[in-house]
Amino acid sequence: MSSRRNRTINMPAPYLRRLWLDPSRIADRKAYPFCLPFLGDDFELSLDRSITIIVGENGTGKSTLLEGIAVLAGYDEAGGGKGYRPVDHSNALEVMGGELSKALRASWLPKITNGWFFRAESFFSVARYLDEAARGTPGPPPPDFLSHSHGEGFLRFFEERCQRQGIFIFDEPESALSPARQMEFLKLMHRMEQSTICQVVMATHSPILMAYPNARLLRLTKYGLEPVTVEQTDHFKVMCEFCGDPAGFVEAVIAN
Repeated sequence: MSSRRNRTINMPAPYLRRLWLDPSRIADRKAYPFCLPFLGDDFELSLDRSITIIVGENGTGKSTLLEGIAVLAGYDEAGGGKGYRPVDHSNALEVMGGELSKALRASWLPKITNGWFFRAESFFSVARYLDEAARGTPGPPPPDFLSHSHGEGFLRFFEERCQRQGIFIFDEPESALSPARQMEFLKLMHRMEQSTICQVVMATHSPILMAYPNARLLRLTKYGLEPVTVEQTDHFKVMCEFCGDPAGFVEAVIAN
């Protein structure tokens, strides 16, 4: 039975095709997360490409949305993969995706529950669990993610986990990645896309990652989700202003 469950499904990504809100499943509209402005009765998210990137300011609800998607896919809202239920960090994070998932409906073709939900805040708890679980098992030595620097550990973790069939949800993966490491992450995203069996849903503040070609780039505001180009994002505009005159930009920021 396990081999049947784990076999590769001969269909290309995306597997999760559409998300929408079912107002009848909301008990209290004033309670979080349903009070978030973008979660109107007409909220809908179409995922028509293998890579979807969501951008927006802090507090708009990007992480909560990703948590809700992760729970729908069978992952813990605090981070991890199918079957991994962390006991040492779930209570340390403010997670509301489980509540949101109760009011979400999804269209899958087909439903895929393999993959991973990555959260920067919980990476080391997850990595510690994986390192410990791998010790003493037959086969090659465990990856030992924690023996690397933060950024190297992230990348090695991504390389190890993110090239199998599944849906992969990344919440600000750039948190521990230098610009050079972000370029390495772009290469990993390209390999995932080229495999045709990986679906990526990612939230990021990094213009480097936003610029990934062929991705569907969406901006989340209080009005909902809207298609956007990287050049139209505030992140890109601010970065351009800084690069044009770093000293003047910083002086202006401090003065205000």
